[in-house]
Amino acid sequence: MPNFAELFSRFPSLKVGVIGDVMLDTYMWGHVERISPEAPVPVVSLDKKEFRIGGAGNVAYNLQALGANAFVLSVTGDDEDALRLVQLFSGLGVNSAYSIRSRDRITTNKTRIISRNQQMMRLDTEITRELVAADEDSLLQSFDRFLSEVRPDIVILEDYNKGVLTERVIRHVIDGCRAAGVLTAVDPKRKNFFTYRGVDIFKPNLGEVREALNLLTVDTSRPQLQNIHHELYRHLQHAISFVTLSEKGVFYQQGNNNDLIPSHFRNIADVSGAGDTVIAVAALVYAATRDVRLMAEIANIAGGLVCEIVGTAAINVKQLLAETEHLLGKE
Repeated sequence: MPNFAELFSRFPSLKVGVIGDVMLDTYMWGHVERISPEAPVPVVSLDKKEFRIGGAGNVAYNLQALGANAFVLSVTGDDEDALRLVQLFSGLGVNSAYSIRSRDRITTNKTRIISRNQQMMRLDTEITRELVAADEDSLLQSFDRFLSEVRPDIVILEDYNKGVLTERVIRHVIDGCRAAGVLTAVDPKRKNFFTYRGVDIFKPNLGEVREALNLLTVDTSRPQLQNIHHELYRHLQHAISFVTLSEKGVFYQQGNNNDLIPSHFRNIADVSGAGDTVIAVAALVYAATRDVRLMAEIANIAGGLVCEIVGTAAINVKQLLAETEHLLGKE
């Protein structure tokens, strides 16, 4: 049985880069007492406002919460929301020095208006077109500096289809990491799904796999999931498939080594942000151990734990260690 406390104690020595789409999540809580006389809509009297880090930033937040040295690389607007993000990252101990600001873009901000624990409306401020060439150049130069100055253990490409991870950026990052002997992990989206050739860990969810491979139905049997891995490998020549299956658990395959790991029973409160936690934990455990089964087991536990919390949240490292020892210590 692995010494889980010793494994977790290695996390602070690991340096992890997260490159992709960062966003600001704004929550506005209030109460409704009347309908507007101007239109048949509720009037929300605001009680409080809160800013949180979303997107690729939430992955970096989870890494930092696990004790690792997290670096976020992205392109935001040159605006007030970008300053807020810098302050939030700084407060959490996440390094955002290698991110850049662009006057060609605005910072993605998702504002949720909530009353009586019910989301009444969401307002999105964003530009989703791909980076212009000048911003690509700036980001790639910053990434190359990061690679040579920080010498990370692993780099996570976190794609939310907001335009930062262009085909050129993806290829440059993967090729640069490979040349430097740095591991890569990917949380993909549909648009560039098959651009991530040669990565170490490819972590889609089952819905993304179904859409990308044009599968009408997918049962979560082990033989079917093995077929999915082989089909993904035909396109990507990657090292590890790590497919999240929602309440069914996770599946991994590396070469001929594979398994379907069922989820542990949970009181599910909110699944938002679970994928961010899973990729963060998987990347750290694999970087520390190169053990694909252990990676899948612990990431599966982490994804379940974070689903017990409402809203995007970082994993609690002490709770994860205790749960890992409880659930895997018996094996």
